[in-house]
Amino acid sequence: MGDAVDRLAEERLVAVLRVARPELVEPSVAALVAGGLGAIELTFTTPGVATELERTRARHPELLLGAGTISTPGQAHAAAAAGADFLVTPHLDLRLLQACLATGLPTMPGVFTPSELAAAAGAGAEVFKLFPAGSAGPGHLRALLGPFPHVRIVPTGGIELDDIPAWLGAGALAVGVGGRLCSTELIEASRFEELTATAVRFRAAVT
Repeated sequence: MGDAVDRLAEERLVAVLRVARPELVEPSVAALVAGGLGAIELTFTTPGVATELERTRARHPELLLGAGTISTPGQAHAAAAAGADFLVTPHLDLRLLQACLATGLPTMPGVFTPSELAAAAGAGAEVFKLFPAGSAGPGHLRALLGPFPHVRIVPTGGIELDDIPAWLGAGALAVGVGGRLCSTELIEASRFEELTATAVRFRAAVT
């Protein structure tokens, strides 16, 4: 479990890839990897994502591969079987969290409040997704780390390129970026060279 969390700390950036069609996953992943990204999360909002996780694992064995938007225990087990390195839920559901942790993979439950953070930690989570992060800002993360100074938090949702240094400066383990990085417009138009260029810019913001 520690290896994946340590790699999150090293990468400092997770690309959250949501696509409408499974055939768009591989060229998108390839473009992001070409842009220097080493951590990518595929979400269960993508049809057939378990198969795409397995294919991505085979094609990019070095990638830190996450499975996100997990809402059922079955999805958690499918993601683990497909080779995911970590799991992510959009919300805190303690029974779902237990099912995710039972796979042996580090799991980031979505939390927003001190009570949610404390409940998730009490259930065994070791790393947490602050969501939606953009509507709160880095000050919210800094405030949470006051009474919980040692927790590892990955803010996700609504984070812009220019916001990244402030989030990392506030104490984020890493940041998760979806649409601002994995642009639906670029992906749907097969403008993968531009997606790679976007990845390069985001990668530069965390190095």
